[in-house]
Amino acid sequence: MTSNTHMIAIDGPVASGKTVVGRTLAERLGYSFIDTGVMYRAVTWLALNSGTPMDEPESLGRLAVSSPIQLVDGDSAAVRIGGIEVAGELRTRYVENYVSAVSSVSSVRAAMVAHQRDLATQQSTVMTGRDIGTVVLPDADLKIYLLASPERRAHRRWQERQEQGNDVDYEDVLAETKRRDSIDSGRENSPLRPASDAWQLDTDRLTVAEVVDSIAAKASGLP
Repeated sequence: MTSNTHMIAIDGPVASGKTVVGRTLAERLGYSFIDTGVMYRAVTWLALNSGTPMDEPESLGRLAVSSPIQLVDGDSAAVRIGGIEVAGELRTRYVENYVSAVSSVSSVRAAMVAHQRDLATQQSTVMTGRDIGTVVLPDADLKIYLLASPERRAHRRWQERQEQGNDVDYEDVLAETKRRDSIDSGRENSPLRPASDAWQLDTDRLTVAEVVDSIAAKASGLP
């Protein structure tokens, strides 16, 4: 990594706004953007579509190692895994129901973390996920942890699904959000938590633009 290359890590629980904030921030700063959640979703999608048992960690680990993920056009909105380009399929409820379980497998995380670190060394990067500041990029120049209440996050996810034409009940989405929080924060390997030196930003009453403005102001002080 060159001296003028920077890494910004953005972590937070499910539906805390990491992806839209990270992507918008990267565009403003001229950095590359890597959404690590998409990478775990891709492995989950491939496991489901290849018939890999969800209760066999060794099989999931082998799948992650043998199926390297490529970012399409240098972005992570779409990825290529197992020779197949996937995008919209990664946000389906089908994948959503299993991604936390797959991402909690130690061998899957080890494969993903190695790849994510390699990507971050290539150019200035904004990387979002659950363990970026604590595990993937512990030496990141700037670490952000986005906070938002389960109710607010569930409402965001419920709205997204309504806009996609999915008739889902808000209470179901809230229960799912809390379940994901429990899995992500309770897993033994790389649990969800803010890095000790992360700037924690409560986004409940902020717009995306306000969040991006706040982080960009912090980033402006990077050497």
